[in-house]
Amino acid sequence: MNQKQMLRAHADAALAAPLAGCNTADAVEFLNTLSLERAVDTLAALPLPRAVKLLEAPELHRAGRLVSRLPGVRAAALLGLMADDRATDIVLELEPAEREQLLPLIGVQARQVIQTLLNYAPDTAGALMTTEFVSVPADWTVAQTLQHIRDVERTRETVYAIYVLDPASGQLQQVVTLRRLITGRADASILTVAQANAPVTVDPLMDQEEVAQLIRRHDLLAIPVVDAQRQLLGIVTVDDVLDALIEESTEDAHKFGGMEALEKPYMQIGFLEMLRKRGGWLSVLFLGEMLTASAMQHYEDELARAVVLTLFIPLIMSSGGNSGSQATSLLIRSLALRELRLRDWWRVALREVPTGMVLGAILGTLAMIRIVIWQLGGLHDYGEHWLLLATTVAAALVGIVTFGSLSGSMLPFALKRLGFDPASASAPFVATLVDVTGLVIYFSIAAAILHGTLL
Repeated sequence: MNQKQMLRAHADAALAAPLAGCNTADAVEFLNTLSLERAVDTLAALPLPRAVKLLEAPELHRAGRLVSRLPGVRAAALLGLMADDRATDIVLELEPAEREQLLPLIGVQARQVIQTLLNYAPDTAGALMTTEFVSVPADWTVAQTLQHIRDVERTRETVYAIYVLDPASGQLQQVVTLRRLITGRADASILTVAQANAPVTVDPLMDQEEVAQLIRRHDLLAIPVVDAQRQLLGIVTVDDVLDALIEESTEDAHKFGGMEALEKPYMQIGFLEMLRKRGGWLSVLFLGEMLTASAMQHYEDELARAVVLTLFIPLIMSSGGNSGSQATSLLIRSLALRELRLRDWWRVALREVPTGMVLGAILGTLAMIRIVIWQLGGLHDYGEHWLLLATTVAAALVGIVTFGSLSGSMLPFALKRLGFDPASASAPFVATLVDVTGLVIYFSIAAAILHGTLL
């Protein structure tokens, strides 16, 4: 070894040293704290198997950027050794030019699998599945199957189950769990330890949420993905589904807060990108709130004659917005968990109207008690018609909370029917909608009750 090689070896050892005693999770966390350049150098210095394990961890930030900064041969070697579904995820993070440059360097078999998975739309079973599963023909014995697992185990992502295929057609015939396999007689047919029922399968185009529901319903660790001819294409494992659902729920949380979903961790979002993600929705919501000013201008004469009405505008608007946000939160979650279907909208409406009326009555009663205490206790003088004013506020709260509950519950249904994500019905959006209509309800009720007195 010449001096240059020795220096390089010492440098690599120094970079890899902090990770020597770390498990994978701790090593990933350490890499996430490093600068991009330092993380790339560290990843390049690690032995291939160790670097593969770190790149396969979904918790590793900037995986695509790390791979794109590595030498092409090194990056291709890592992707070729990784689980194919995770390798595909990383390739998707690359820029198109980087992808075209890197893919030809990957081994033929791994490249073909990655290109196949890239053809499936995101958030589908095909995009989530791995092709690294264990399958055997139906005419094998238990002993042959066990020996096959010993031979291929290192090249498979998981061995939750063994998939039994028809020897002639290659169609999926049965599934054998590892537990049942090891309890079978060595000379017995593999079919004698197979499950009794037909295997639960999914189509490669099935949405990932539906896949998760099936895995949960049938208590599975993995679910096979088959095509129309029941040819086994791959399997979706429970850990991949969990990672995908965590990512999707994070996106929904961002949308529900009234902004575009972030594709990266908060600290990795640039200043301009953060402005773009948040500024668009804020501008839309601001334009919506301008309608509130227009509504108040319409009732300018009533406000001039009864200034006391303005004292309760924040109370009225916030109560309607809060009730709408509550209903929206409940319905978005119920739709996501498949507890409700689109056809259930009328049942929800029939439930939310009386619920809103009772909640509004509770808030209206509290508002009346507050006005009475302030008036009789000398804390504030609401004028000679204070009792009518209290009645107005209470009646307005019933109307606005009822409207907020109804509109907040119907909006997710409407968005889903139009093909949009129900999570787009963000709390600020619902609040803005209820603010405008709430003012109309408030002043309409005030005009009816206070006509001939304050108005």
